[in-house]
Parts: sequence; structure tokens; C-alpha cells
Amino acid sequence: SMASPALLMRVVASAYSVAEKAATIVRNVMSAGDLGIVEKAGPNDLQTKADRLVQMSICASLARKFPKVTIIGEEELPTDDVTEDLIEDGHCEEILKKPCPAQYTGIKEEELVIWVDPLDGTKEYTEGLLDHVTVLIGIAYGGKAIAGVINQPYYNYEAGANAVLGRTIWGVLGMGAFGFQLTEAPAGKHIVVTTRSHSNALVNECITALNPDHVIRVGGAGNKVIQLIEGKASAYVFASPGCKKWDTCAPEAILHAVGGKITDIRGNSFQYDKEVKHMNSAGVLATLRNYDYYASRIPNTVKESLVP
Repeated sequence: SMASPALLMRVVASAYSVAEKAATIVRNVMSAGDLGIVEKAGPNDLQTKADRLVQMSICASLARKFPKVTIIGEEELPTDDVTEDLIEDGHCEEILKKPCPAQYTGIKEEELVIWVDPLDGTKEYTEGLLDHVTVLIGIAYGGKAIAGVINQPYYNYEAGANAVLGRTIWGVLGMGAFGFQLTEAPAGKHIVVTTRSHSNALVNECITALNPDHVIRVGGAGNKVIQLIEGKASAYVFASPGCKKWDTCAPEAILHAVGGKITDIRGNSFQYDKEVKHMNSAGVLATLRNYDYYASRIPNTVKESLVP
């Protein structure tokens, strides 16, 4: 008989279904028309009913199946009032059929940390820029992002009334990433994707130093990494604090699974163990290819302004 799938593959398979449920919640909140917006730290730091319901759904669903895993979500919410209709018990059969990379077969539940951003690109969600929005579930082991699930609830939303909305991208280090067509940015073109709503002098100084052919300003870290893996941008550059571990964990795992690289602006790797501070205070630099080209052009003044 077949051995039962390794824990990591069971977690990823469940996270896939949990992310699809999350996408349904996101779409339902939007179509019901009452977003229930709350300002957290200010007008660019928002929380909606979708952020709240999705986080409760993801965290409660995964905690029920994997009670010893540490789960860290963006929103500070009570965990006890989760209604049954928010629980997703399913899993993706196709993921369970894939063999777990050898280095991860012995992982125990208590060794995993799951970082959850229930709705990455909240500000864009409230403004109707729906293609910027992602649901992020990142899985870390030994302080490293090793697997991730990114759902885009509104993928295809401009394709007309009969289009199937949404898609789920997933990946595991040592296995690859799935659910999209890996594409490299045009050779010799320097297209930088950066923040849309959190710009400042330092962010702009850093981009100017890279002398890009084109700059794309969009919301969401998940969305920006998707721009890299689909060849729409060649570097994701954000020379500012503000990004958090739950923004980068899932995208990092997917990017690394296809041979890309993500660090802070100073070239340090991100750490994802449960004791780590949540803020990526030295910004983000990510590429699918040619990381060194961009890293070598980050000005020292920018690096010195950002303390990890």
C-alpha cells in the first residue's frame, strides 16, 4: 500500500483548498457591497470585513487539521467565534499525489510556521483594483520559506461575464511551482515593479538609481512577485519598511521554487521562525533572474537608511 503523504504535502494540499475558500469569501464580501472598512494605523492601513473573515477561515481551518503548527496572521482577531460555515476541510488531491522533496519528509507539525495574509492589497481592494488582490499562505521550516500558496480571487475579472474568476498558484522548494506559466521578462529590459500606495523619497531615490526602462506601480507583495514570475517585471524593489513577514513568506517560497531570489534591500535573507519580528524593516529586492545586476546598483545611501 502507498505510504500516507508527508505532513508538508498534506499542509500544502489543505492550504490550497483553504485559499480557494478564502477567495470565495473575498468575492462574496465585495458583491454584498458592505466592505466594513476600519482604519488601523491610518488611511493607507485598512482592514475590511474580508480581511477579518478570511483570516478567521484560514487560521481556524488549518489549526483544526494541524493543531501543533504555529499560525501567524496579519490581523489581531479573536479565534473563538469562528462559525462552521468559515471552516474548509478539503484538500487538493493532485498535490497529495506528488512526492515530498526528501529534505522535508521528516518534518513534524510543531516545526512548521504558517504566515497568513488574508487579503494582500487591501487598499486596492477597497478602490476596486481587484487584480492587485491576493490571499497568501506561506509555510516556513527552520526559519526558511519552503512552500506557499497564492490565490488571486479576481484573476480574469476583466475577461467578461462568463470568465472563470480566480486562480491558485502554489509551490514547494525542491519541487517547483504550479498554476501559472513561468515567463522571463524581456531580455535587456529593466522593468521595476514597486509600491503604489506607500511611496516616499527613499523609495523613489532607489528606483531612479536603477535607471529602469519602465516602472510599474501596483498594490500587494503577492501581486508584485506574480509580475516577476509571469515576465511582466524584471525586479521588485521597495526601499522602505512596511512589508511584513506574512506579505513575503508565500511569494518567497514560490519565487525560490522557480530559481528566483528575494532579500531585503541590503541583501539579507528573511527569517520566518515564530519568534522573529513581523516587520521586514529593510525593504524588499526580488527578481526571477539577474538578481546581482539590481543588487549591485542599490545606492549605499539607501542601504544605510534602512536598518534591518
